[in-house]
Amino acid sequence: MKKLFTCLAMMLAVTLALSADVYVKMKTHSDAMSIMGQTTPAQDGTTEQWIGDDKFASLGGDKSFIIDLKKNLGYIIDAKAKTYVETPLPLDMSKLLPPEAAAFAGMMKMSATVAPTTETKKIGSWTCTGYDVNLSMTMFAMKMKVWAATDVPFDANAFNAKIWANLVKGQMMMDDASIKEMAKIKGFQIATETTGDVMGAKMRSTTEVVEIAKKDAPVNVYSVPAGFTKTATLSMDAIQKR
Repeated sequence: MKKLFTCLAMMLAVTLALSADVYVKMKTHSDAMSIMGQTTPAQDGTTEQWIGDDKFASLGGDKSFIIDLKKNLGYIIDAKAKTYVETPLPLDMSKLLPPEAAAFAGMMKMSATVAPTTETKKIGSWTCTGYDVNLSMTMFAMKMKVWAATDVPFDANAFNAKIWANLVKGQMMMDDASIKEMAKIKGFQIATETTGDVMGAKMRSTTEVVEIAKKDAPVNVYSVPAGFTKTATLSMDAIQKR
């Protein structure tokens, strides 16, 4: 009887572990930047992500993203304005631009090339491999160093194909060729450093994962907050923070 209870307890523990979602906590940083007389101070923040069965939520600052693969819908949420945009997948940012920004849609499209390297680095508890990424838009180009790890408690490559590709394609307005390039990055991105020159102004931003754990997701974390207003397009403020 004791062995039976032990086996049942083990089965329950495994079931709970499989049903728990994945929680990711990431710290972000952007250096101070001055462009056309406008100075943006250095900024530090934290982004929390939840990865569930066919669902994803990224929560950070005033802007959040939710992807629901079962409904084939994505949501971009502006916590400050208490508004949200609902869009079918895959995300197409050009269809969500406000009228005053629609004319610049072509200039906002980004292309990418990825070069895997043999570099490895230990970041936190994860063994990471380095990737060199070149990103280009009409008006400027950026370089990104990505450190990705496969020793994470979920199928990172499946996540990349199902969820992350949707986010990147939508946020950065990448074409299919660039998405294929980004697919060369194997594993989950643990740390990134992005540098570039925008109209003579130097920019630099970093991200670094500090926690990955299996947890029960908060209630409604994959839902638009109650009381938020649905809008047809994003605001200019949301575009500028993209």
